[in-house]
Amino acid sequence: MDAAGNYLKKHTEALVKAVGVEAACEVTGKSKATLGRYYSDHDEHADRFMPVDAVAALEAAAGYPHLTQALAELSGAHLDYDERRPNDNTVGGVNADVIALSQRFAMLMAEYQQSIADGKITVNEAKRLLKETTMLQQVLVDMKLHLEDESV
Repeated sequence: MDAAGNYLKKHTEALVKAVGVEAACEVTGKSKATLGRYYSDHDEHADRFMPVDAVAALEAAAGYPHLTQALAELSGAHLDYDERRPNDNTVGGVNADVIALSQRFAMLMAEYQQSIADGKITVNEAKRLLKETTMLQQVLVDMKLHLEDESV
């Protein structure tokens, strides 16, 4: 098994153990033996990896994206973990998202107006603008998820 496979196996094990083996079995509908195969480093299990739906369910239960983070690192990407839980409370759905989108955009514009007032944007001002832009992006992701939920 290559280094990337070993790395993913170790993170799979960390994910299962973060949730607890018994709870992981309940969350995924898989047996202890099956879960064990997903993180086993024995040659006969080298090509077995956890299905993505099981990973998503376990990461939600764990409260941290162990394998998603590992995959990002292997591809050279960087993830910023946002501890808030989008779409946990779907009250309001798309209507609430439109309001949140308007509010976030207004906050971004206010930050921009304040930052550009002296004719240049400093490093700290750019960081604040980036934070507001990221929050606006998160609202759009939430809205996309709500729209996908409603179109099913």
